[in-house]
Amino acid sequence: MKEAYNKYKGKMEIVGIDCQDSEADWKKTVKEHAMPWIQVANGTGSSDAIHLYGVEGFPTKVIIDPAGKILKVTVGEDPAFYDYLKNVLAN
Repeated sequence: MKEAYNKYKGKMEIVGIDCQDSEADWKKTVKEHAMPWIQVANGTGSSDAIHLYGVEGFPTKVIIDPAGKILKVTVGEDPAFYDYLKNVLAN
């Protein structure tokens, strides 16, 4: 993710959402892995991102176009995700 972020940061943004860890654990992980992108705490109830986006595992990556349309959802690490991202951002 860091490589993609550095390569495309002028064309895209990454938003990291905690996966229901404690606040201390979440912040520790962000710091340990030096994640430079936007980080937010997951909501609850109707603003729970895990339920809103149908997250079934971690990490889940969602590509959303400028109009808000979900283009692709990938669970886990898959090199095909980065190929897709490259193609989307090439346009």
